This record gives sequence, structure tokens and C-alpha cells, in this order.
Amino acid sequence: TGAIIGQMLLRVQDVVAMAMLRARRRAVQGFVVFSVIFLLLFLAAFLYGSFYYTYMPKASFSTPVHYYYRTDCGPSASSLCSYPVANVSLMKNKRHVLTFGQAYQISLQLEMPDSPVNHDLGMFMIKTTCFAQDGGQLASSARSGILRYRSDLLKTLGTLLFLPAFLSGVSEQKQVLEVELFSHYVDDPYSPSSTAVIEIISHKVQIYASQLNIHAHFTGLRYLLFYFPLLSALVGVASNFIFLSLLFIFSYTRLAMQVDWNPGEVRGESCCLLLFQQGRMFHKSQTDLSLQLRTDGHRSEMTEVTKDQQEDESDVADGIQK
Repeated sequence: TGAIIGQMLLRVQDVVAMAMLRARRRAVQGFVVFSVIFLLLFLAAFLYGSFYYTYMPKASFSTPVHYYYRTDCGPSASSLCSYPVANVSLMKNKRHVLTFGQAYQISLQLEMPDSPVNHDLGMFMIKTTCFAQDGGQLASSARSGILRYRSDLLKTLGTLLFLPAFLSGVSEQKQVLEVELFSHYVDDPYSPSSTAVIEIISHKVQIYASQLNIHAHFTGLRYLLFYFPLLSALVGVASNFIFLSLLFIFSYTRLAMQVDWNPGEVRGESCCLLLFQQGRMFHKSQTDLSLQLRTDGHRSEMTEVTKDQQEDESDVADGIQK
């Protein structure tokens, strides 16, 4: 009974040891696979982000426009001495705002007071000229602008309706005029634009504030990347991940086929397992041997006791006969 229990315990220990060894091997393999997948996903996202940042230009750009004019014509003049002119830089942080080959819409936003002077002014011209960094002229345009017409009755009703807002300063009597300067402007890669000169051809124009707006017209792949960013990111990252995974699998397979494996390193774990099993078998044989020796010793003692009893019985029988 003791030998059977010992053998069962040894088998249970062997099974537990083998299960722990396999579980550790599975855990190491799972960790390696997870690390490789995470690294490939990170590289795929990084490649897509780098491509998006490099390929996609800035969608819009706005900058305030400040006009200057001459003031040396004397105090008797009822209008400006010269046309209002503004010099606008098309560079930000020493980099060109416009991307080569990309079409842009350039417009000028004017906040003008709804005054009789501006209404009497009627139509006025806005001339825009783009210059390169070396001073060469690249493009020029001339556009007209005019305030929206409103009758005297409509002005009176609007003033009465918005009188509290006018008195509190929340609203102003002004009109916002949007004038398109370039509808399809493409910058020259050999001579990029660095400065835009805006000139309003009028001596009597009145302006609160002005702003230059530049909007990009995306087409093709840039249109998809800008207007469908989530779908584009999903497709881009998935494509990069598949490509990197295939490249990793091919490289690993080729490396596994070319490397000359060391038998000692390859079979190291098997040798350890074999030694472990041999140790278990040796321990088992020692246990069986000790149990057998104990059993043999007990049997020999029983045999000696039986022989003694037989000798005593034979002596008693001889005495009776005598």
C-alpha cells in the first residue's frame, strides 16, 4: 500500500511539474507575441502620423491686415493723403504658409462702419500683389467691393430694434464685407510667395478692422484625409500594420532557415526535462528498493520465528516419546 501511494505521489508531482513548465512556456510565448503586435501597431501609427503631417498642408491661415497711408498732405485735406496699403507676410516661424502645388482661395475680410461716407463711396477697388522673397512679382489681382444697400426705413427700423444692444456696446452699426482676391492660387515651388501687398484704391474709405483669410482647396487623396480623418486613419494604420507584419514574418522565416542552430542551446530545455525525469525515476527506484528491503527483512524474521517454533515442537515431541 505504501509503495502504491508513493508511486501515485510521484506521478502527481511529475504531472504538476510538466504543467507548470508548459504554462511558463505559454506565458513567455504570449508575452513575446503581445510585445511584437504592440510594437508593430506603434510603428504603423507612427508611420501614418508622419505621412499625414508631411503630406497634408495647413487647411487655413488667417492674419490681421494693418494699413498705412501718408499724412503729410496738410490739415485742410478732407480725405486720406494716399491709398491705404498693407504689407502682409506669408511666412510663419520662418516657414512658408503656402504649400507647393496646393490650390488656395485667398479672400479679404473688411469690417466697415455703416456710415454715410462709406455708402456715398460706392464701389472701390482692392488691388493685391504677391511677391517672392527676392522681390519679384508673382501674381496680381484687382477686385471690387461695395457695401450692402439698405433703405432709410430699414435703417431706422434696425436702429430701433437693436437700440439696447447699440447703447450697451454689445453690437455696432457695421457691415462685414468679404472680397475674394484669388479663387485658385497655386504657389510656385521655384519662387514661393513670401509677401502680399494689399492696396485699397480709395481716399475716403473707412475701415474698422481687416483680416486676410487663406483656405486650401483639397482634392484627391488630401480631400479624403481631411474630410474623412477617422476612416483614413483606420485604413492607413491597418495597411501599415499588415505590411509590417508580412515583412516581419518573412524576415523571421528567412532568419530561422539560415541560422545554424546549436544543438546544446536548442536542446537545453529538453535536457533539463530529461534530467528531471531521470532524477524522479532514480528517486522512485530508491524508494521501491527500500520498500522491498523492508518487506524482505520482515519475511526473513517471520521465517526464523516459524523455524524456532518448529524446533520447539519437535523437542517437545521427542521428550514425550522418551
